[in-house]
Amino acid sequence: MPGLKEGLEEIKAKFAATNAASIVTAYETGIEELRAAGLEKNALKIGELAPDFTLPGPGGKPVKLSDLTAKGPVVVFTFIQAFTNT
Repeated sequence: MPGLKEGLEEIKAKFAATNAASIVTAYETGIEELRAAGLEKNALKIGELAPDFTLPGPGGKPVKLSDLTAKGPVVVFTFIQAFTNT
């Protein structure tokens, strides 16, 4: 079974194979701009604990990270662009 790094590399390869070169270049440029801005240095590392936070869940009910982690491991995944007009 591949690890996280291998899985991400596979996703990256599929992205490159199924999108126009200009889109792939724009994506890679954006990643490099984020790294140059120093955002990568502040990101959590694998295995590092996230600070507690609360976000709206289904129906607007608040969901607190610490309530979820009390039940077991949690994976946080964001779909930021999926909910914007960009």
